[in-house]
Amino acid sequence: MADLNDYYWFALVVNHNGFSATERATDIPKSKLSRRVQQLEQDLGVRLIQRTSRQFAVTDVGMSVYRHAQAMLMEAQAAEDVVNHLRAEPRGVVRVSVPVSIAEQEMVQILPNFLKRYPDIKVQLIISNRRVDIINEGIDVALRVRNQLDEDASFIIRRFGQINHRLIASPNYLNQHGRPKHPDQLTEHTTLSMSEDEVNQFWVLEDHNAQVKRIKIQPTVMGSNFGMLTCFTEQGMGIALLPETMCAPQVKSGKLEVVLPDWKLAQGTFHAVYPSRRGLLPAVRVFIDYLVEELPVLVAANQL
Repeated sequence: MADLNDYYWFALVVNHNGFSATERATDIPKSKLSRRVQQLEQDLGVRLIQRTSRQFAVTDVGMSVYRHAQAMLMEAQAAEDVVNHLRAEPRGVVRVSVPVSIAEQEMVQILPNFLKRYPDIKVQLIISNRRVDIINEGIDVALRVRNQLDEDASFIIRRFGQINHRLIASPNYLNQHGRPKHPDQLTEHTTLSMSEDEVNQFWVLEDHNAQVKRIKIQPTVMGSNFGMLTCFTEQGMGIALLPETMCAPQVKSGKLEVVLPDWKLAQGTFHAVYPSRRGLLPAVRVFIDYLVEELPVLVAANQL
């Protein structure tokens, strides 16, 4: 087997397009570079580079070997990164994009212990329900709840679980206005909505026979804040569509009640998105590891 170091010398020469150019860029003697490439050619039994006094050209087989040599070097760098990661102390700022409801619910529960564990890390939360541009806005990690996940192959996705949505109201409201037995009866009730669209608002429900009902609603309150809508339902203002993570404790305690429990509504996958595993700063890596450790437990605990 050829000396793996010779693949490194060969890749350097191809990267810089010649022995002399490589010597100028790296201060490695041209004679050494030439000797090591010749040794690699001898070991492989092929000509990798056609060289004359005026011309430098990589052969077809040389380009194939070069691509493999580059892959070897990248893997070697990845192995070194692993060691450096283990030795490095996580520190610095982690920029995290978080929807409002996740900030209000999950972040307030898990961040204190994380910051105690890693006192040299600071977390900057960009709290918004809009879809951020991870690359152009310099986001390290984006937390999202989506029906469909990103398909960009350059992004890494870590799933934390499914978040179900339920129609929720207070027992007082339902005692006063009645409990709907069928989705069609929702049009007779006061509704509260996350959407700010005044005209076209619908709730889509599905029963155990896969029968789908699309109900047009005319909400009396519209506002993109689940915490606010949860408070309004507790005060008996109407029926709202809420994620289980926002209302599970109140339902379990009896403060709120599930409306039409036999009908399914939208599901969303709670997940984190970040650009790449390779080259992550230690602070970002341990933050992602912490999310993977803590968030699935919270999601499971807040299911009805």
